Amino acid sequence: MKTLNLSKFSSQASPEILNGLHQIADAEGRKFHAVLDEAFRDYLSKKGFAINRRKMMSHFAQSLQEFEDLYKELAK
Repeated sequence: MKTLNLSKFSSQASPEILNGLHQIADAEGRKFHAVLDEAFRDYLSKKGFAINRRKMMSHFAQSLQEFEDLYKELAK
């Protein structure tokens, strides 16, 4: 299981937004902070911010280079 590194912060939002996020979390059986984190990531992505994208693509490229022959065989 992945260990999350979370930071606490304080902010304000309209009751409608908070209630909507809580309803989504309840309906999907998720924790509120997970839904809030997803909303933040979606917003940042929409604004053009890449979160961990460079690191992920670097690992992907390294994997392709290291296991190129294996991937070709698996694709057959």
